Amino acid sequence: MKILWKALCAAAMVGMTMMPAQAEEKTISMGTMTWEDLTPITEITKKVLEDAGYTVKVTQFSEWGIAYAALAKGDIQVLTSQTDYAAQDYWDKNKNKLEKLSPVSHGLYQAVAVPKYVTIDSLDQLNDNADKFGGKIVGIEPGAGLMRDTANAVKDYGLKLQLVEGSTAGMTAALKSAIDRKEWVAVTLWTPSWMAQKYDIKFLKDPKGVYPPPQSYYWIGHKGFSADYPHAREVLASVYLPIDDITAINGAVKDGNSMDEAIKTWIDAHADLMKRWENVKSK
Repeated sequence: MKILWKALCAAAMVGMTMMPAQAEEKTISMGTMTWEDLTPITEITKKVLEDAGYTVKVTQFSEWGIAYAALAKGDIQVLTSQTDYAAQDYWDKNKNKLEKLSPVSHGLYQAVAVPKYVTIDSLDQLNDNADKFGGKIVGIEPGAGLMRDTANAVKDYGLKLQLVEGSTAGMTAALKSAIDRKEWVAVTLWTPSWMAQKYDIKFLKDPKGVYPPPQSYYWIGHKGFSADYPHAREVLASVYLPIDDITAINGAVKDGNSMDEAIKTWIDAHADLMKRWENVKSK
């Protein structure tokens, strides 16, 4: 009886090894935010996946919380995101249902910036020059992570300057106006941003380390994505978009191109690189 049982088990194992592997699904649902840094990453990666034979459906979200909830539930399968800064709370809350697939860019940084002709280099020099800055730091929308960190910087450095809430458009106008007049101005700014490319600016040093260091962007997936989509995971891992390229794409948009036109120009200029990405082989 034991001999018969062993024979049956052996036959079953042989049969299992001869079964064809389940074909990888060729439709991928991708999530993104409609922001100037994430849109180029999303659209370029989408093109690479499509050229590699996948059908890609993109869902745009307005808030990180909604995007992460959709990824955790499996309503979307992949999402491009920072996990160590802007969306850290959402990553920490949902990471047991997610997996980090691969880095796709690096260099997100947010802090206080000034034009390069301004003769200070550090946040702890602001107070001695408060009058030259009109006693204020020009901010963006209230509730932004950059505004939260800058409020902390005002407190930690004991700054006499007032952090003024406003909008990205208002901050941009203030920066341009000051540079046109060669006046001193301090603004909340980030990279990648077309402003960091168009205007000759510098970020003030942060000796107290209030602002996080430069951050990475990742493709993250619903848990199990790598096992279910091994080749797609390899394609995603092959894509890497330097932060300066993201900045240049958005600079082209500011100069009058549509985002689609700016991305197509980048793709056309990097055709060989795109082919290497889309032709990557699974291990």
